[in-house]
Amino acid sequence: MDTELLKTFLEVSRTRHFGKAAEHLYLTPSAVSFRIRQLESQLGVTLFTRLRNNIQLTSSGEALIPHAESMLLAWARAQHEVALSERQTQQLAVAGTANLWDAYLQEGLHRLYCELPALSLRADIRTPEQMTRALLGRTLDLAFLTDPARIEGVRHIALHTMELQLVSTYSGLTAIDAMAQDYIRIDWGTAFNTQHAKLFNTATPPLLHTGSVRIALEYLLHHGGSAFLPGAMARSYLEQQQLFVVADAPSINREVYAAYLPGSERQGLIDRVIELFGPKAEPVS
Repeated sequence: MDTELLKTFLEVSRTRHFGKAAEHLYLTPSAVSFRIRQLESQLGVTLFTRLRNNIQLTSSGEALIPHAESMLLAWARAQHEVALSERQTQQLAVAGTANLWDAYLQEGLHRLYCELPALSLRADIRTPEQMTRALLGRTLDLAFLTDPARIEGVRHIALHTMELQLVSTYSGLTAIDAMAQDYIRIDWGTAFNTQHAKLFNTATPPLLHTGSVRIALEYLLHHGGSAFLPGAMARSYLEQQQLFVVADAPSINREVYAAYLPGSERQGLIDRVIELFGPKAEPVS
């Protein structure tokens, strides 16, 4: 099967628009439509219902998404391994959520390249659902997340406890004031959302809701407001008094986990990478 057909299918499924998919893929809308018809012909199913300005996945299309993602990841990994140089004798695929790369993982990446010069690394940003599918499909060696995937066979190692503090560009705020005035809600995962709801029972909608701590921090510094940030990430801004801790707001701790399928031929390398990414190495499951 032509992998370009799968790439086109995933882009249309993401945008739900043939024109937008064509722009992102640098194709014409007719070429995108032709590729989708080709794929449907090969599979013998209809992947999308095409109503005016309303493109929806069929049940067959929904079922194809995880398989298409796995096939493209496997193909990319095969290309990566074949192209390894003589200097790069080890290869590993890792992924984490966008927030974890910004708040924690980037530092570990620097340590990897210093300690493992022969390592050829593929590092991606993925959603927890995508990482779980890729682990089970063995197209991903190691996933980093804040909510363990409770799936049989996947082992989790607690790497780090990340303290999230409520900080604000306004000094002297109470927690109630911070929630009511220009609050920026960062999605730190299911457990965070549950604890947040228990601590802050407010009907005031956030000024901004984002899954990226980098977006939240940039907005915060330029436009003002309050948000839960990792203490280590906020430290320099607190020292410069660009941000202030909301004193009466409790901090919320989030564990950072490494997840993998045991028994891989790369197990020794996985163990070493886990060691380099965090000071803790406590098995959870």
